[in-house]
Amino acid sequence: MTWLIEVDGRTCIGSGICAGTAPGHFTLVDGTSRPTRREADPADEAVDAAESCPVEAISIRDKETGEILAPQQ
Repeated sequence: MTWLIEVDGRTCIGSGICAGTAPGHFTLVDGTSRPTRREADPADEAVDAAESCPVEAISIRDKETGEILAPQQ
């Protein structure tokens, strides 16, 4: 399984929680979070980061099905 990780740069407030929770998956660039790679293997820390985002700017989807895996609605 492969995941697609996206950050909505217009929604992101640059809190850095994602980069602190999953530094291998997120980085801050000019005060906005960005995924280090758009496609990634499943990882609990990436889900934790998406669930911890205070403005829900992060989305993680299954690449094949498009199903939203995080944040849970």
